[in-house]
Amino acid sequence: MAQINYRTINVDVLDPEAPVNFPMETLLPGNLPPPTNASNAAAIASQVRQMLRGGDPEGALRTVLDTAPLGGDAQAKDVHLATVVEVLQGIRQGEMMRVLESVCSGEGGTERADCLMKYIYKGMASPSAGTGAQTPSRKAVSPQPTGTGFSQIQPRNFGEGGGGQQMSVLLSWHEKLVELTGYGSIVRVMTDRRTV
Repeated sequence: MAQINYRTINVDVLDPEAPVNFPMETLLPGNLPPPTNASNAAAIASQVRQMLRGGDPEGALRTVLDTAPLGGDAQAKDVHLATVVEVLQGIRQGEMMRVLESVCSGEGGTERADCLMKYIYKGMASPSAGTGAQTPSRKAVSPQPTGTGFSQIQPRNFGEGGGGQQMSVLLSWHEKLVELTGYGSIVRVMTDRRTV
């Protein structure tokens, strides 16, 4: 009788519900929008800017959230992120709740709220979303003596696109969005495989 080493048998192959047998592409919904490129995102950005200049912040926010490039390339996503941050910065703080209630109500309101939450988190992670440009390459920074025994190792982010002001705007929108939709939006965004 032959000796079988049971430790070398891959039991996941035998289980039909194992991750090995589960196609990962089925996790993404079949109704993803067609892939977009940077020129399509730039056209949407100019349309949204015209809406903002025309005094329609609700329409601009609704348009920018409905046309999110979930199936786009990285450059299109960066252009669209800059557009979303521009729209959020263009709406006054006193109008935020009214605009959110208008955009997040009705058909597709939950999806728009979740999309906005994705953009808020992506904007918080991106230092240059408000400038519309790629992150500039940093110069090599050597520690500078300060005379007090400490050294300045990292440069500060003053004057590079207003990162502090952008973060303040995004945090304000996050607060209002959580107040309106609850914590479920945060959980849905963190578990969704579609990225913006």
